[in-house]
Amino acid sequence: MAVGLLIAAAGLGLFAFAPVDGDFATHVLPGMVLLGFGAGLAFNPVLLAAMSDVAPTDSGLASGLVNTSFMLGGALGLAVLASFAAAKTATLQALGVDAATALNGGYRVAFLLGALCAAGAGIYGWLVIRARMPAATQHDGAPVPVE
Repeated sequence: MAVGLLIAAAGLGLFAFAPVDGDFATHVLPGMVLLGFGAGLAFNPVLLAAMSDVAPTDSGLASGLVNTSFMLGGALGLAVLASFAAAKTATLQALGVDAATALNGGYRVAFLLGALCAAGAGIYGWLVIRARMPAATQHDGAPVPVE
């Protein structure tokens, strides 16, 4: 999960530095590949962790709640980032910057914030969640008994 979030953060970071006159192959495709690969690596472990301790009779309900949470989080995150982008774009236009450059500046802020959030979540997952996970084996290589 942590590695996937850090890869996704790198993809968002690449988008943040795309120039106004950039082209697809150089400035969009690498970020999309990293974002897609990272999200794929990150979201599946989260889903598996959320579903691992659920009784089979409750699996449908749990799956629905997890997927609803994914959608709600995505919609809320998008709304917040779009608000920051719109505010920055409006500020730049008020300063006399042309529309394309102002829009690029607004999206740059949104992608940087998204990259920071993804990187922060990845670091949190690596340092905190990983540290709380029980060890799978003892020092002698024997399985740890599950209580």
